[in-house]
Amino acid sequence: MNWIPNPLFIIGLIAATIPIVAHAKIYVSIEQAQKILAPNKSLGKNPIIITDELQGKMRAASSIRHPFQGDRIWKASDGSWFIVDEVVGKHEMITYAVALNPSGAVTGIEILEYVESYGYEVAEEQWRKQFIGKTAADPIKLNKDIQNIGGATLSCKHLTDGVKRVAVLYDIALKNQTSIPKAK
Repeated sequence: MNWIPNPLFIIGLIAATIPIVAHAKIYVSIEQAQKILAPNKSLGKNPIIITDELQGKMRAASSIRHPFQGDRIWKASDGSWFIVDEVVGKHEMITYAVALNPSGAVTGIEILEYVESYGYEVAEEQWRKQFIGKTAADPIKLNKDIQNIGGATLSCKHLTDGVKRVAVLYDIALKNQTSIPKAK
């Protein structure tokens, strides 16, 4: 009796030895996102200290556990804001930027860097423009006022929660800032 290998076994063995690789895709740099989201505006870096209390309020509003970094905030002379944040997609970090008008409404979102094998559709303009006009007073919840993308559910959820976190940050820490930093 001779053993004849099953072709499906051989294919499975070969597939098991090929590494699954997530490719980092940088869509735009921070500077490019600033030009897209805040065209013709002079932005000044406006870092803030994120206290444990502020971090807790942002976490409660958005369910994002990854700490917010307060050093990636810019303010324009007209009172609008440009904020860079990151959230976990499924396994890897998604870096994105949110622009807010002087009253805290989202004017745009750009994906800066996406490092996942799946779910990259969140970078498509059609999905991102759902956030325009949203404020901290809006639900900003997946499948409520933000539509999901099949195959990208975790990225959609975490980005949606991240935008909620940025809107809440504006509401509780940025909206009452009156000084306007010098452009850098």
